[in-house]
Amino acid sequence: MRRFKGQFVLVLVTVLVAFRLTDMAVTESVESPGPLTVSRNVVIPVGGTSKTAAQLERDGAIRSPLIFRAAAWFTRQQGPIRAGEYFLPARSSVAEVLATLRFAPPVEHQVTIPEGLTGVQIASILNAAPDARGRVTPPPDGAVLPQTYDYTYATPRSAILARAESGMDTSLEKAWAARDRTKSLTSPFQAVVLASIVQQESPIPGELPEIAAVYENRLALGMKLQADPTVIYAMTKGARSDGIAISRSDLALASPYNTYVNPGLPPGPICAPGLGALQAVLHPAVSRALFFVATGTGGHVFADNFPEQLRNIKKYRAAVSD
Repeated sequence: MRRFKGQFVLVLVTVLVAFRLTDMAVTESVESPGPLTVSRNVVIPVGGTSKTAAQLERDGAIRSPLIFRAAAWFTRQQGPIRAGEYFLPARSSVAEVLATLRFAPPVEHQVTIPEGLTGVQIASILNAAPDARGRVTPPPDGAVLPQTYDYTYATPRSAILARAESGMDTSLEKAWAARDRTKSLTSPFQAVVLASIVQQESPIPGELPEIAAVYENRLALGMKLQADPTVIYAMTKGARSDGIAISRSDLALASPYNTYVNPGLPPGPICAPGLGALQAVLHPAVSRALFFVATGTGGHVFADNFPEQLRNIKKYRAAVSD
């Protein structure tokens, strides 16, 4: 009997030691640094722990899918493993990988829509945005708020565009409500149309209210706007509204957008104006200027009458010929 008890104790001790060694091995496997040599983003597919483990092994983030699946099961009360794109630091342990997939925010990408682009140009930028999905068609000109938009892996491009359009709607509504009501613009749509022209006339934000004042003074007097960007828009059939030289013959182009031919505002925006251009047309500078011309050294100079404008043009030509 004593011999039997001794054997039982020996077996029990052996089993306990084996369990302890196994526990230590598992703990070491779960908490020791992983095989990932450099930090990287990983994309976790939809489909459960097995697919996740297989993907992590292919990405070099774990050594054993079996150990990862076991660790995920034993810690399942901490929460589900989420699909998406996540950043894993180099040498992340299995425990750290699981924490990342459960609690870390997904990787954010960014796409920037600059001010002054047409709908065609905006669609091209969105359709080239990496790690988004689907395609978009060109939005109406002036319908998008130019700025930088964050998005996560596999976000539909149509969803990014919808946010940009909603951003313009919201910003325009607020800007219109706070407008200078002494000015002649009669609708938010008119504000966007004029802002799209002002946007293309100068890269200097501080000049935009001065340029807006010129065009609003012209509208009040019934003068043609004679804005070069509207000619470019007409020439390119709406593909762009800047960056192209125009000739004297182009000024006679038959198009409802050509403000050298037609009085008043064109029938629609010629680009996506930024908030600065919108604010400029809704709060233009106090000015009697009716003309402006580039200085040749950056910016513009303004004139109240045509003789003054001619003198400014002469100075501009002298500056660019030097």
